[in-house]
Amino acid sequence: MTDIITAAPVTFTEGALKEIRQLQAQPDMEGMMLRVGVKGGGCSGLSYVLGFDKKEDDDVESEVQGIPVIMKKAHGMYLLGMEIDYASGLNARGFIFNNPNASSSCGCGTSFAV
Repeated sequence: MTDIITAAPVTFTEGALKEIRQLQAQPDMEGMMLRVGVKGGGCSGLSYVLGFDKKEDDDVESEVQGIPVIMKKAHGMYLLGMEIDYASGLNARGFIFNNPNASSSCGCGTSFAV
């Protein structure tokens, strides 16, 4: 059975939403949803997952400003309140994870500990 949640545990800045919508508009994205999550690894213990994927039976689904978001239910405790931004400047380019639950993070910004 699929769980539907009404509020996503994460938020996206306008810059992140713009980039996600551009990526989502690619022809090979049909049937894909934005996956947000964590996985073991990285220099701080956990790494962020952000990409397009097909929905699995144990995913929870939410919607952020018209974008369907999926994640594993257990990942919510690590991501609750996180803001995802997108930088496109000369010094930084890519998604930036601002996670209030992280007790520490690595220099690259994609790995964290709780």
